Amino acid sequence: MSAQGVPGPRRCDWADTTPDYIAYHDDEWGRPVRDDRGLYERLTLEAFQSGLSWLTILRKREHFREAFRGFDPLVVSAFDESDVDRLMHDPGIVRNRRKIDAAITNARAIQDLDGSFAELLWSFVPAAPRPAPQTLADIAPTTPESAAMAKELKRRGFVFVGPTTCHALMQATGMVNDHLVYCWRR
Repeated sequence: MSAQGVPGPRRCDWADTTPDYIAYHDDEWGRPVRDDRGLYERLTLEAFQSGLSWLTILRKREHFREAFRGFDPLVVSAFDESDVDRLMHDPGIVRNRRKIDAAITNARAIQDLDGSFAELLWSFVPAAPRPAPQTLADIAPTTPESAAMAKELKRRGFVFVGPTTCHALMQATGMVNDHLVYCWRR
């Protein structure tokens, strides 16, 4: 029985609040993502989440995938003003002009990289694993690695990529393991 009384294995406390979170936690959060498209999707969704609940983004995720053409950075990098207008009128996503522009700018920045986006992001994985957090309070919103990642991404033309967004990306894509010590996924 989980901490919140949900049948099944014990999970991180945040994951036991809704069936959407349970599925995301159990099937995806913290598992390594090493492909450019998957990492671009997660970076974009983390940016859209800024100031909102992750649950809002999670519940709109499939529509985001349709609206952003499968999060193919090559396709999104070619978006023009008509695409921005289409997205701004799409009730299935978060209609924030700055975040939409950021998604397009970041897709273009990926195209400008000499190497793989995945290789760049994974180069910021901490050299040594951190101790397992005992509680959610033990998990810092940023780390030196996420700050360094944000700085390098900005240097390369990415936007809407602060240390907190980068840390959330690192957590979601398995670059760091922030499952709580008792969580079955740890």
